[in-house]
Amino acid sequence: MSLVHDFAARALHGLDPEDAHGVAVQGLKMGLGPRDGRNDPILTTQVAGLSFPNCIGLAAGFDKNAEAPDAMLRAGFGFVECGAVTPLPQPGNPRPRLFRLTEDGAVINRMGFNNRGLDAFAKRLKARQRKGVVGVNIGANKDAEDRVADYVTVLERLWPDADYFTANVSSPNTPGLRALQGAEALEELLTRVGTVRAALKAQVSRPVFLKVAPDLTDADIEQITEAAVRHGLDGLIVGNTTLTRPDFLLSPHSQQAGGLSGAPLKALSTAVLGRFHDAAAGRIALIGAGGVASGLDAYDKIRAGACAVQLYSALVFGGPGLVVRIKRELAARLRADGFTAVSQAVGAR
Repeated sequence: MSLVHDFAARALHGLDPEDAHGVAVQGLKMGLGPRDGRNDPILTTQVAGLSFPNCIGLAAGFDKNAEAPDAMLRAGFGFVECGAVTPLPQPGNPRPRLFRLTEDGAVINRMGFNNRGLDAFAKRLKARQRKGVVGVNIGANKDAEDRVADYVTVLERLWPDADYFTANVSSPNTPGLRALQGAEALEELLTRVGTVRAALKAQVSRPVFLKVAPDLTDADIEQITEAAVRHGLDGLIVGNTTLTRPDFLLSPHSQQAGGLSGAPLKALSTAVLGRFHDAAAGRIALIGAGGVASGLDAYDKIRAGACAVQLYSALVFGGPGLVVRIKRELAARLRADGFTAVSQAVGAR
């Protein structure tokens, strides 16, 4: 059956990338996606109090409007992150804004937090039966006068119905958003988020993560890590897409504006993850994202310091059966190196 799904994924390459993505999400909503309930015990892990049946997660961006999180859990992911969602609906940037770099196993996007807004997102999230871990990636509206208030608004509204939250301050496609990673702006964001979170904890406790860019200096990494630890965040997701363009890219789309993801991002994002691991010194959980397309890629992230990993762009080229292959390959590599649990390999580089 996985071969059928992979063939269908390849057939979608005949469509415009954004149209193909829309068709894929609609198919998943109709129950046409793959199903894999197998989880090797060696891949089971806990991150920030959350229990994952396996450590392979779906990154934000695939399911912006919380339309198919359960379908992706059934496909074999250990956890799913929906969004980014903003308080108000917004169309995002003009099309075309999504490009396949087939020769490079990469994607460039300049979507601009296109989504149907908080009301529609909240309705779908509340309707699900809460089987499996589903998180929410929070963004800010492009025209918001107070962007920090947008993060607080989404957090308050969705707190009862999500398993964790990620403040996305690293998308390169909303002008000025990455400035929230700066010391003063980040301090304000984390202070205000911390205040509302403390009040919401009276209802139920939820982990809160921060998603950061891979385009950071050592000084940035130190400052962000210390701020996250000081404000009691539960983890950092490292990282988002990159604005850099490696000189080895072959695709004619390689110089399109936007964030680059996929295979060319792996080395950069894994190196930055390792630097965050050194700065964190075990004080905060790390989730690795960027360039994961195989069990070896996932293993490299884990050995660099990730407790779990996320992927998205690799699905464009590997099809929905990819997550099953990654889980199988990662379990084999862990056992080959003498590990009995994925947690034992974290930071083992």
